[in-house]
Amino acid sequence: MKSSKKKIDPVYVVFISLLLDLLAFTMILPLLPSLLDHYKNNDSTGLYAWLSDKVKYFQEIVGAPEKFNNVLFGGFLGSMFSFLQYLTSPLLGSISDVIGRRSVMIICLLGISFSYILWVFSNNLIIFIIARFIGGISKGNVSLSMAIITDVSSVENRGKGMALIGIAFSLGFIIGPLIGAAFAVWAKTRTGQWYIIPATFALLLSLADLLFVTLVFQESLPMEKRAKSFKSSLKNAEAMINVKNLFSFSAVDHGQKTNTKELRKLGLIYFVYLFIYSGLEFTLTFLTHHVFEYSSMEQGWMFFSIGLTMAIIQGGYVRRISKDKIKKTAILGLWLIIPSFICVGLATGPILLYLGLFLYASSTALVVPCIMTMASLYGDAHQKGTVMGIFRSLGALARALGPIIASIAFWSIGSRITYLIGSVCLLWPVLRLLRL
Repeated sequence: MKSSKKKIDPVYVVFISLLLDLLAFTMILPLLPSLLDHYKNNDSTGLYAWLSDKVKYFQEIVGAPEKFNNVLFGGFLGSMFSFLQYLTSPLLGSISDVIGRRSVMIICLLGISFSYILWVFSNNLIIFIIARFIGGISKGNVSLSMAIITDVSSVENRGKGMALIGIAFSLGFIIGPLIGAAFAVWAKTRTGQWYIIPATFALLLSLADLLFVTLVFQESLPMEKRAKSFKSSLKNAEAMINVKNLFSFSAVDHGQKTNTKELRKLGLIYFVYLFIYSGLEFTLTFLTHHVFEYSSMEQGWMFFSIGLTMAIIQGGYVRRISKDKIKKTAILGLWLIIPSFICVGLATGPILLYLGLFLYASSTALVVPCIMTMASLYGDAHQKGTVMGIFRSLGALARALGPIIASIAFWSIGSRITYLIGSVCLLWPVLRLLRL
């Protein structure tokens, strides 16, 4: 007798899980400049003062104002978080190719929850850094989510699954920063340790995500499609951490379904795009904080507008794109990002800034889902997790380098020149993709 209990489509399980995770993750985005200002004035360990003293010599050479030090420190934190993802994503992806996705996903979510517990109790900068460290090494759930989509979808409908991931990101950006900002504004009227309230809510969201996945998610990678050797899988992970091997995709079996030359070119395009993009994206909150004097709430509304634009484009357009139009859509998105950062860099008032942010949101909605869909077409079934893990690692490596380079540039030569240089450099990925 068949059970009447219906199995929830894994694609929708991934969507809900990612949405909960991203709501918690994005809450900190509008708060980071204010958080670093808080630790500047209230760090009992003296770490912030020690770091400021260490950069003072270079600060005097380049003429950087002291208020920009939090841009520099924020860049280091952002780069550290992504560098840890770069190290752990291939390892987690390869392990999941052998033992399945479910258990690895649960371990990741446990680590993320613990990082939020530390954030709740981060009454000094050292604990906050440790919280970000643990969050970084646990953030393999995103690459696992992409691998799950690949497990359960066909070539024809894979784009729809990837678009749902994009929609989860968009909704996270719509609601998460606004929630974080609202809690921060409310908490600041009641306590000096104002970050505890948004941190606690982020913790509750992460625990809800952990419980949901534990109870609802059923393994997406059947035994017959798993990698057979744990030893070889870990060897593949080691190869993906090695930068030379990572860019050569040496961990992927170059079988009939893998055009190695094209895959390497696509990986390089993705890396260069994200390296430049992520640096400019990361410094956006510091630009609005310092140049436009945005409060946390105003930044929350900024992210709300960006996320809403992304959700409308991805929900109404990207998920309906046919396979033969994926590349053209990615190229369109890459063209849009160039004028977006020019507008943001040159803006002295709201009109040019909002135009730039609209183009930025439109581009973001198109590029990553389409490139990841293109990447998912490569490799045999048992290697899909490895391919997606490599792309996630390339993205994490780009995001590890981008924020710190852009933050140093912002700190030393200012936001305008930084954004204009970045815009010119973004010509390279789109021209390369046109020739792929």
